[in-house]
Amino acid sequence: MERKNMTYRVDLNSDLGESFGNYTIGNDDKVIPLITSANVACGYHASDPVVMDKTLAMAKEAGIRVGAHPGFPDLMGFGRRNLSVSPAEAKAYILYQLGALDAFCRVHGIKMQHVKPHGALYNMAAKDYQLSQAICQGIREYDPELIVLALSGGELARAAKDMGLRTALEVFADRAYEEDGSLVNRRKEGAMITDEDLAVSRVVRMVKEKKVTAITGKDIPIQADSVCVHGDGAKALAFVEKIRKALKEEGVEICSLDRIV
Repeated sequence: MERKNMTYRVDLNSDLGESFGNYTIGNDDKVIPLITSANVACGYHASDPVVMDKTLAMAKEAGIRVGAHPGFPDLMGFGRRNLSVSPAEAKAYILYQLGALDAFCRVHGIKMQHVKPHGALYNMAAKDYQLSQAICQGIREYDPELIVLALSGGELARAAKDMGLRTALEVFADRAYEEDGSLVNRRKEGAMITDEDLAVSRVVRMVKEKKVTAITGKDIPIQADSVCVHGDGAKALAFVEKIRKALKEEGVEICSLDRIV
């Protein structure tokens, strides 16, 4: 089959519901109508019960799918600091946060679609198979139908597949990549993609060509089932608007994860 006749599908996701008390983070009300899947913070790295309830209500009204975004118990560090935890602790953290979000899902008549770890937990799991196993055990024991949203090429994706869980591979519009497929550390120069046109062109290439240029300048293979734009990013709204428009112009169907994996 020629490339021009191929059908491309991708999910657009964003990490949302990360406000806390009197502190507002992101433009959730504006981003939600433009995406197909929302990763909702569960109270450990961000969010609170009121924010979770409000985020679920907005997602339901927009008709988008919802997933849990569990992280380390680190509100002050926004879940972006590495913690040394045992597999048993990691599994318990996952179960606790899934249960918290699922309470609001049930009240709003929404079925949770997926689970995507947040921040340091996500990046550590991408390189640590044992940690990934613990995360996946918690997910499988809670609901084996949940989709695991994991970094393309990372250990969490491998563990999820090994355990028979539905697995979606994620790429990032606003993050740079190392040659091994991991995300460039936020402290490193060039880690964040701030140029809107560059972000858009990278996303289109990842979806259609399954390639991305690493921070070293080398092209690496990548699989894009879902594209993430961080909801707390300064240009999150502009990125989502432009990426959505460009994908449609390229003939890419934007749909939820459960229609892709």
